[in-house]
This record gives sequence, structure tokens and C-alpha cells, in this order.
Amino acid sequence: MTLYSCCLILLLFTWNAAAYGPNQRAQKKGDIILGGLFPIHFGVAAKDQDLKSRPESVECIRYNFRGFRWLQAMIFAIEEINSSPTLLPNMTLGYRIFDTCNTVSKALEATLSFVAQNKIDSLNLDEFCNCSEHIPSTIAVVGATGSGISTAVANLLGLFYIPQVSYASSSRLLSNKNQFKSFLRTIPNDEHQATAMADIIEYFRWNWVGTIAADDDYGRPGIEKFREEAEERDICIDFSELISQYSDEEEIQQVVEVIQNSTARVIVVFSSGPDLEPLIKEIVRRNITGKIWLASEAWASSSLIAMPEFFRVIGSTIGFALKAGQIPGFREFLQKVHPKKSTNNGFAKEFWEETFNCYLPDGSKNSPASTSFHKGHEEGLGAGNGTAAFRPPCTGDENITSVETPYMDYTHLRISYNVYLAVYSIAHALQDIYTCTPGKGLFTNGSCADIKKVEAWQVLKHLRHLNFTNNMGEQVDFDEFGDLVGNYSIINWHLSPEDGSVVFEEVGHYNVYAKKGERLFINENKILWSGFSKEVPFSNCSRDCLPGTRKGIIEGEPTCCFECVDCPDGEYSDETDASACDKCPEDYWSNENHTSCIPKQIEFLSWTEPFGIALTLFAVLGIFLTSFVLGVFTKFRNTPIVKATNRELSYLLLFSLLCCFSSSLFFIGEPQNWTCRLRQPAFGISFVLCISCILVKTNRVLLVFEAKIPTSLHRKWWGLNLQFLLVFLCTFVQIVICVIWLYTAPPSSYRNHELEDEIIFITCHEGSLMALGFLIGYTCLLAAICFFFAFKSRKLPENFNEAKFITFSMLIFFIVWISFIPAYASTYGKFVSAVEVIAILAASFGLLACIFFNKVYIILFKPSRNTIEEVRCSTAAHAFKVAARATLRRSNVSRKRSNSLGGSTGSTPSSSISSKSNHEDPFPLPASAERQRQQQRGCKQKVSFGSGTVTLSLSFEEPQKNAMANRNAKRRNSLEAQNSDDSLMRHRALLPLQ
Repeated sequence: MTLYSCCLILLLFTWNAAAYGPNQRAQKKGDIILGGLFPIHFGVAAKDQDLKSRPESVECIRYNFRGFRWLQAMIFAIEEINSSPTLLPNMTLGYRIFDTCNTVSKALEATLSFVAQNKIDSLNLDEFCNCSEHIPSTIAVVGATGSGISTAVANLLGLFYIPQVSYASSSRLLSNKNQFKSFLRTIPNDEHQATAMADIIEYFRWNWVGTIAADDDYGRPGIEKFREEAEERDICIDFSELISQYSDEEEIQQVVEVIQNSTARVIVVFSSGPDLEPLIKEIVRRNITGKIWLASEAWASSSLIAMPEFFRVIGSTIGFALKAGQIPGFREFLQKVHPKKSTNNGFAKEFWEETFNCYLPDGSKNSPASTSFHKGHEEGLGAGNGTAAFRPPCTGDENITSVETPYMDYTHLRISYNVYLAVYSIAHALQDIYTCTPGKGLFTNGSCADIKKVEAWQVLKHLRHLNFTNNMGEQVDFDEFGDLVGNYSIINWHLSPEDGSVVFEEVGHYNVYAKKGERLFINENKILWSGFSKEVPFSNCSRDCLPGTRKGIIEGEPTCCFECVDCPDGEYSDETDASACDKCPEDYWSNENHTSCIPKQIEFLSWTEPFGIALTLFAVLGIFLTSFVLGVFTKFRNTPIVKATNRELSYLLLFSLLCCFSSSLFFIGEPQNWTCRLRQPAFGISFVLCISCILVKTNRVLLVFEAKIPTSLHRKWWGLNLQFLLVFLCTFVQIVICVIWLYTAPPSSYRNHELEDEIIFITCHEGSLMALGFLIGYTCLLAAICFFFAFKSRKLPENFNEAKFITFSMLIFFIVWISFIPAYASTYGKFVSAVEVIAILAASFGLLACIFFNKVYIILFKPSRNTIEEVRCSTAAHAFKVAARATLRRSNVSRKRSNSLGGSTGSTPSSSISSKSNHEDPFPLPASAERQRQQQRGCKQKVSFGSGTVTLSLSFEEPQKNAMANRNAKRRNSLEAQNSDDSLMRHRALLPLQ
């Protein structure tokens, strides 16, 4: 069985070696062999295998100068290590490097060579086979380039725990250590690159993009991660397409149609150069311009795409590039390449021919296969100046620096430096094995591996624990996923003014180690859009919403497609393209454009506004008129009119009216807590004091004229002190109501935001509407009682018929306050205070005018009526009217009684009143003398009844003239005080003057 396995593996290895002839590998012997996988060609020729004969290996086409430079970086690093006295002394590193042709099949073909050799060594067949040309096992592999190729290679190498250190495979799938056990890399994974792409789109405020990805393990995971990041940033994807370098023309046409018809100007591409090249060629053919290409690092600096003839289409490319490194001496090493000098490098001959578009005479490039190969290269890269049929021979003296190729582009060593770093990583792992001290090793019981018999899995163990400082002073250590965390440079494609080539201008960087939000830096001044413009292109589904508006969702469209909706009142947006409007603070309101918040308009019944000024003037007018009346009453305090109106109570009444007018001023101006607590009690107490005075006055007069015979009880009730006591008691009840109100629920200043959105009404919160109701209700109750007494007193003598005016004033009072209730309930804001002020002023003016204006008019303009005689005459007239009515009623009753008894027609009983129904005065006087006598001594009144007229006469002379007056009175009307009615009459006549 062992012999069978040996023969099988040898057969496999022999077949593999035959497929890779001397010119298809770079190989050098050494104590330890490192494998290498590089894309020396971009692809393989399409060939139909009909299987009529043994299948042949497919031919690689389209030479990759950058791939050859990467291979040179590995050789340079190995030679530098071999010449180092400190790193792996007395040890020589060898290499076996193969061309993957950028395909999985070729990469696996090369990988089988590594695996087969390791399997032979593990079988220990030296005792069975005489292997004089024994090649040591490959203990580590550097490569491959594409993530799809590395995935296939890692699956195979992982079976044998052969460490694989990739320099360009960035797919995040390769971080899965359960599947790819032996895979490591010196390039950051695409997790950070996809995030950086989304950050760039967010930075330029784009939200409408398309995505294109290579249909492999590099493009699909990368674009999937980008979609996740885009969704978090509200970036919408218009289209998403997959491409491949092996896509047929129809598929390419469909993708181009999608790009051409899309309104998205930004296109995110996760692809390698070879996969993207067919698509770019078709876009160039159709001349689809105006697109912004966001390139992943796999093609951001690809020589296949960054060509001058493509620049008009992809000149706006912004891409990611790995951080460039420094490799001292590498430039000179690149210039030393020569087919005759590079004996260990089987790719040098083809490189020379492709660089100078010639063929070496001792080579096989004149063969038809070779011609076909060169034709493919010329079509792909445009290199060379010959034709497919003929190339001139190479002299061998050509100068490598005289030709511009990607091979000599060493200004920014990115992938080349990753290759260099990968080789040094393996070398430092071997150095750790070489210097390992037994008992401190990484293996069982601290044992160490034997550097002379080292195996691949042992190297893998040390690579996982690797920690060293590279030539740039940076720390290198692989994380738990086998990755190195690195930063990205952001480049922009420019067209060189010197030679018209495409140059990569660094315009920013992305720091993976920085905090979120601080990782991206872009210098916009360096960016050229479409090769010349400084204006950032627009790539949004909808135009940005201006400040003052917000984005509104359009049904059936992505969230990035929206309409701009004006912010509602009370909300604002001060930024462009706001997703939502912000509410203004409580005391603020949005301005006209809804771009900011301004302080709300504050309204209250101000002293300075016309309405407030008008109310203030009316209040001041009321105070002035009341003060004027008070002054008149004070000056004429000893006149009969003032005395007849109860002088002291009139003063108190006028004072209360002053308080009423003054209390209205507390309702004007900005409400403060103290004014809110003062104004309602001031109004309520003032009005109750006023109504109480009127009530006591009206009640006193009514009691006087309603009483039959004055008694001590009446005089007691008519006393001045008791009147003031009644006023105080009525007012005290209102004071108690106010005190309870202020203690339990005191009013306070209140900023009302609810009535109108843009206005703050500063009002008084009454604290308790029930208390306010009690206050007004009690006032109205007193007014109703007063109205009742005034109505009963309406027929008192003229000088006392202010009850009639009190009745009118009470009617006005009720009309005002009954109207006040619905007006108060239906108004808001400052008009609440205005309504109450109007009610106070109207009620106060009504009381002042009805009660006092008539008296002031008589005092000032009719002084003849302000005499004792006028007052007593009016009072006596009322008394005689009452007495006459009573006498006539008794006479009528007596007459009816006499008629019923005997039918006699005797005269009526004698009285102080004589009738003039049927006869004249027996002692008539001349008319002039009669008038003069009435003016000097008294008054004369005629009282009309149903059955005739009674003439009443009363004299009010001085005591010394009373005798004569009495005699004349007896002679004229026999009015002697013969009964109690006369006594009552005289008392009422003298009452007003007391």
C-alpha cells in the first residue's frame, strides 16, 4: 500500500512538473522552501476541450507587469533575508513561484505541486526511492492575489495545515478560521473598506448609488457589507449588478443598459481589474460619461483600467489604496532584471519580450502559439509596436528604464510591500523557531521545533503568535482571525499634464484605529471631478430639501426618493435635507420660513396699546369725576341737598366709587403674582362697599317714610353709627370670602401657550373659579336687595326720589354683570381682563351718574332748588299726600257707614284739611300776594283725587313768626294739628334737615 501511494504521488508530481516547464516557474533551492502564487498573466485563453485527445493545459494570456513586479518583491525579500547576518543565520531560503494566470484552476494546479511535495516528505520514501534531486517541502505559501483564488487555495492548503500568507486577498470570508485554518494576510479585510466607502458617500451627501461587484468571493461579500453600511446611513441603492471577466457580451450589454438608464451618478464597484475591464470597454464605446466611480483597492490602481483612453469615462474615480511602504534597494533590484542574469526566474524571458515587444532568438516566441499569445496581449494592453505575425529579435542590450510600464512604477509600493511583509513574516516565524529555548516553546511541554526538520504546521503555530517590528518601525502581529489591521489611502485619478498618463493623487486617508466619525479625512481641494471640475457632483434621488422643509415619503419609492414638505407651524429645520422638523421650545415659535425659532409674541392688556390707553383714560376720567363730585359735596356740605342725601354715607359711597375706578387699573399691564392676587379682591370689596352704602341709605329713608309714628326703636335704627356698622358688616363678608380665596387657591400669573400657537398670553390664573363666583355672586345679591328697596322707595318726595335713580343704576349694574358672564366665558387672552375692566367702569359710571349727577346739577346750576323751603315743601307735600289719602279713605268709609244706617247727608267730620270740591275759599287773596306768601312762608300744593282737589298749605317760618303763620293757616285751611297724622307729617318734614 505504501509503495502504491509512493508511485501515485510521484506520478502526480511528475505530471504537475511536466505541466510547469522550466520557463513557467521561478525556483531556487534552499534549506527551507517558500511557495509563491502570483498573477503573471491576467487570464487564460478560451479553448474548447473536445476530449478527442489528452487534454492539454490551457494557455495563459495577457501579461501582467504588476504581477511580475510582485513576484520580484518576493525574490528580493528572500535574497535580502539570505544575506542578513542576524535573520536566519546559516540558513538559506529557497522559493518555488508559480503563475496563477488569475484563475482558480491554474492556482490549484500550482498548489497541488506544493501539497504533493509535502506529502512525499511525510511518507519518508528515501528508503524506497533514490531521490537525488530531492526538493524540500514547501513550509509556507505567499499568495494568492484574488480572494476567489485564495479561497480555493486556502481550502486545499488548510487540509495539510500549510500556512498561506496572502498579500492582496481582502475578502472578509477568509477571516473565518473554522473554514480557513491556515490562512493569514498582510492586507486589511474588506470589512473596513466597505465601511469607508459608505463614509465617503455620506461625506459628500450622496444617497442614490448603484453597485457593481465581481461574481466571486471578493466582490459578493464586499458589496454585501457595503449594503449593510449604506442601509445604516440611509443610502439607497438604485441597481446592483454582478460581473465577471468571463461574462458573455449579452450580459455585459445588459449591465451597461442599466448603468446608462440609471439616475444614480455614483457607482460603487467591488471588483478586480480583469473582471471590470470588459464592462469599462463597453461603457467607453457607448461614451457614457458623468458617472462617479468609487473603486475598491483591487482595481483602484489597476493598470488595466487606469488608461488614458478610458479617462473621459472614469476620470471621476475615487478609490482606496493600501498604505504605501518603503523597500530600500528595491528600485535598483527591479532595474537589474535580465533574461541572462535571472537564471532562477523563468518568467524573466517573457517579461523582456513583452516589455520591448521583441523575441529572444533562443526562445520559442516565433511559434504559432507564441504569436497567438502576443496578439492577445496586444489587444488587452496595447503593449508593443509589432504585429501578431512578426516581432523583431531582442538584442539583449535594451534599457529597462527607457520603457514606461507598470513594472517600473515603484512610486507607491502597496501590494509589493505587502508581498515583502509576507515574506518577512514567515522569516520571523522561522527565526522564532530557530532561537527557541527548550522549555519555553509553543508546543507540548514547552518544546521547540527543529529548524532543520521544521514542518508547515509548526510554522503556522508561530505565525499565529508572531510579533515583530518591520523596516518602517511598525509593529506586525496577526489578530485572532489572521488579519493585519491597516489604514487606507484615498486616491483620485488625475490626467498627467506632462505625458497624458493617469496618475493617482492622494486626497485623503482612512484611519481604522480612530474613533467612529473621525476616521475619514478628505482634502476636497485636491479632488478633480471628471478630471477638471471642483464642484461636487449631485447623486441624490431627490433634490436636497432646503432649511424650513423636511423629507416626505413618496409611496412606492425608496426612502431616498422623497418630496420636500414645509415644516408645520411651531417646528423648524435649520439644516439641508432634514429628515424631520424639530419642535420649537415652549416659549418660541417658528419664523416665517420655518428655518429657526423666534421668541413668541407676548400679549397682555398693556398700558401702551390703544385699547389699554383708552381703558386707562376712562378709569382716570371716572376717578376725576368722582373726585369732582366729592369736592362739590364737601364744599356744599351744609346745603339742604347734601344734608338730605345722608352726607356721611355719600362721602363713603364716593370713596368706594373711587376704589372701584382705581381697581380697574390693576387689570391693565403685565400680570404679576401680586397684581393677580390684588385685583379681584380690590374690585369685589370696592363694589360691595359701594352697594352696601346705597343699600343702607335706601333702607333708612324707606324706614323713615314707611313708619307711622317715630319711636325710639326707629331712631335707634336711623342712627349714623349703626348705618356704618351695617356697611362694615356687609363689606366684612366680602373680605372673608377674599381671605379664604387667597389662602386656599391664590391667583397667580400664568403664561398661556394653548390659545394661539405663536402668542403667549400672560394672564391671571384665578386659582378658583368658584371663589370668583362667590365674590361676584355676593355683590350681585346685595345689588338685588338694594334694587328691591330702591324700587319700593320710588314714590318718595322729589328730593328723596334718588331711589328712582338708584333703581336705574341697579338695572345698569345687573345688565352689565349679566352681560359680563357670557363675555368673560367666550373671550380669551388679554380680552378677559379688558371685559372685566369694561364691566367695572360701566357699573361704576352707572352708579356715579345715576346717584350724583342730578344732585351736582342742582347744586351748581339750580341753587334756587337747594333751599330749606324747597326741601321741606317737597317733603311736606309727600306727607300731606299720604295723610290726604288716609283721610279720604276714612271719609269714604264713614259716608258709606252713615248711608247704610240712616241715609243722612250730614257734613264730614272736621279735620285739618278742607275740601274745595264744591265751594271756593271764603277769604281769597290776590294772586301776586299769594305767590309772595308762598315763597316767603312756605309752600302750597294741590292734590287731585277722584272726587276733587285738596289744597295743602304749610308754613316754615322762624319761631317768632310761627304765631302769625298759624293764624293765617287756621283762617285759610284750618290745618291745626288735631290728630296724630299731623305730628307724623311734621316729623317727616323736619327729618332731612336734622
